[in-house]
Parts: sequence; structure tokens; C-alpha cells
Amino acid sequence: MYNTEKNYNRLLNGQSTFFLDKKDVMLLKGKLRKDEYKIYYPYPDSEKVIFYNKNIPEVLLYEIKTTTPLRHQDILGTMYSLQISNEMFGDIIIDNDRYYIYILKLFQNYFETNFTSVRNSSIELVQLDIDYLDNYERKYEKLELIVSSERIDTIISRIINTSRSNIEEKFKNKEILYNEDYLKKLDQKLKVNDTFSIRKIGKFKYMGIIKNTKSNNIIVSVYKYL
Repeated sequence: MYNTEKNYNRLLNGQSTFFLDKKDVMLLKGKLRKDEYKIYYPYPDSEKVIFYNKNIPEVLLYEIKTTTPLRHQDILGTMYSLQISNEMFGDIIIDNDRYYIYILKLFQNYFETNFTSVRNSSIELVQLDIDYLDNYERKYEKLELIVSSERIDTIISRIINTSRSNIEEKFKNKEILYNEDYLKKLDQKLKVNDTFSIRKIGKFKYMGIIKNTKSNNIIVSVYKYL
């Protein structure tokens, strides 16, 4: 709620917000009229966005050059280790073994000075034109799963091929995020375009029911983020 109030006050003062994830967007929209804001998407399919009402926000795009293969969680973990909060940077993109990140210009100096390695491997930061990834399309692995219901625990159990008891353990340890927040209940029914993440497994988007089976199960479509 604090972040929502802070971003709301920034808009009232003619400033843009910081980066907002899906949960932040929903909370802030609940406090605003549609004519009180515009939404800035760093690239067409971006998940993290910025609200503004006057000037387009100042955002920078960097390529992270390295000779060592990296994972999304490696880059994210480094950002957190540097005490860089989620609202200071946008999407991390991995495309054909190239790595990109959007940041707010206001902390450019800190970022360039401190973000010098990932997983003990040296990196080079190259600033790109902000429109460089305008034609980028997010890549997914498309999964089709036979499940008994659209409950999130049922679908996660099928994805990682484990028991319900193991899913309960992950739930208790807060290893599952649902729409950018910790999962509140294991029997949560997924809706089309809901996202969920499983620590050390990956992030997924639920795309809905494809069809029913003769045995009263359903076939659902789930996209795994690459």
C-alpha cells in the first residue's frame, strides 16, 4: 500500500511513477480515473510499466554483455544484492543469448558504477537506443496439460511432476507467486492471463482450457517464460 500511495502522490505532483508490476498497476488503477494517467510501455509486450500524466518517463535500456551464459534469476539476484528495489528497473529480457534490462534514468550513475558482475563473471554495460527492442516478441514454451481442474496447485503439481504435499511445502515457504504476489490460497482457480512463478522452476502464464477429455478431465494451455 505504501508504494501505491507514493506513486499516487507522484502522479498528483505531475511526476511519473516508478516501474509498476501487475499488482501495483491494479492497486493504482483503483485510485485513479482513466483521464488521470497514461501508461508507458518500454516495449510493446512489457510486463512492468510506468504511469504518467504529462511527460514521457526517462527510461534507459542496457545490454549486459558477458561471455558467461546467464539466467533471468542470476541478473535479478544481482540487482537485489545491490539493494536495487523492484521499482527502479523494468523487464529483464533474454533473447538469443543476449541480455537486456530497462532502468529508470534517475539511478543511472549508481547502476553503472555498481552493476559490474553477475555470478562472479565480469560484464560490460552498453546503453542502447530506447527503441532498440520495439520489435521484440516475448518467447514462451507452450505446454498442454491434462488436469482435473483449473486450481493452481493442481496445475503446478502437473508442471513439476510432484505430489500435492510438496506443493503445500512450497506454498508454506512462500516459493509460489501469483500475479506478482505471494500465493494466498492453494485452491486458487486460475483465470486466462494469470501469471505464477515457482522458485527455481520458472514463470508461467495460464492461457485457459483447450478442451474437455472423455474421462472428465480438462486439457489446459500454459506458457512457460523463456
